Formats: sequence, C-alpha cells, structure tokens
Amino acid sequence: MTVVGTDREIDAKPSKVRGVDLKLEIVVIPVSDVDRAKAFYARLGWRLDADFASGDVWRVIQFTPPGSACSVIFGKNVTAAAPGSARGLYLIVSDLEAARKDILGRGIEVSEPFHGGGDVHAGPDEPYLFGSVRVNGADPTRGSYSSFASFSDPDGNGWLFQEVTARLPGRIAASDTTFTSQSELAGALRRAAVAHGQHEKRTGSHDENWADWYADYIVREQAGQPLPS
Repeated sequence: MTVVGTDREIDAKPSKVRGVDLKLEIVVIPVSDVDRAKAFYARLGWRLDADFASGDVWRVIQFTPPGSACSVIFGKNVTAAAPGSARGLYLIVSDLEAARKDILGRGIEVSEPFHGGGDVHAGPDEPYLFGSVRVNGADPTRGSYSSFASFSDPDGNGWLFQEVTARLPGRIAASDTTFTSQSELAGALRRAAVAHGQHEKRTGSHDENWADWYADYIVREQAGQPLPS
C-alpha cells in the first residue's frame, strides 16, 4: 500500500505544548431511507445513542460502533450530501477475521480480505486505497495497517475494516495505552506471548520477570515504539 508522505520538518519537531483537546465526535453519513438505515446499523450491533425528531421536518439518529470514541449520525434534513456518497469510512480492528465473522453472523455481506498492491490507481468506486489496486487476500506479512475488508450500508455508503495491531511511531503516547475490548487485549497478550517465547529461546533461560516483559512489549507495540528483544 502506498504511504502518503508527510512534512519531515513537522514530524521531527512535534509541539510540546498541549492546547485544547480536539476530539472527533461525529461523522455524518447521507441516507435516503432513515428507518432502513436505522435497522441496518442496529443489525451491525452498534449502540443506538439517540433518535430525535421535530415533526416531519427534521430527524437525527446517532449510532456508535463498539469501542469507538466517534459516532455516526444520519437522518432527515441532516446533510445535503447525496445518499450513499460517503466512502472510505474506516473501522480499525485488531483482528480482521474476527470482525468479518461477526458481521457475517449478523447476515450482512462483507468482502473477502484484501490488501493494496502496486501504485496503479484503483477504479473510481475505490478511491480509499491510496492509489493502490486491490489484491485478494490479507497482506502476506500481516503487517499492521495493511489488510482490509469492505462492506456497504443499504444506500452504498462504503465502510472498510482495517487491521491495525501496532501503531506507527508517535501515534499513541505510551502513557495512553488502552484497549477497547476483551478480545483486543487478548490479541495483544497472544502476540506478547509469542514474542516472549522467542526471547527465551534467544537467552536460553526461563524469564521469571515475564509479566514486566509482557507489559513492556504491549505498551511499546501500541505506541509504535521499538519492541523489546
């Protein structure tokens, strides 16, 4: 998958001053049939936060995906955008197959896993692969940020699962290490267990301080820092 370049000067000198937090709260998605969309997102298992209306003039519905700090809203007279025009809405998951299995079990169609390959531009309906073409199957190296699956709501608003197991450096402060679900924590523990087994093979001895090693590995992995050896 093509990596979009950034300003190295900015990357090298992040701001040390913390101003007012800017927390992304809402993404608006355009739909044509409000009740149909409500049924779909409820079927996904997302939390229904609100369903407010003002007569026949205005209605807004809010759903929040499991573990997400950001919600979606849709309704009547909420946006002038064409129904189905929202594309490339990313849902970050720690286990792509588990995420696919969950919504397939809810009777919702989802694509097979795929990854980006080469620098040939995708078609007009797939602008969210950063100029790469879709290649069938999860990323062969199972690299973080590299494996996807897609699905759409009844209007055609396009969603992507993206598997992220380790953040790029600087994306998460080590002091902010959090897990949004039991399965996400379990996945981190399994990866730490595999890495720790390799660590003990290299040292040739049993590590009695394995708990601290696990904790160090998990914190570093989530923060995108160099992993312990």
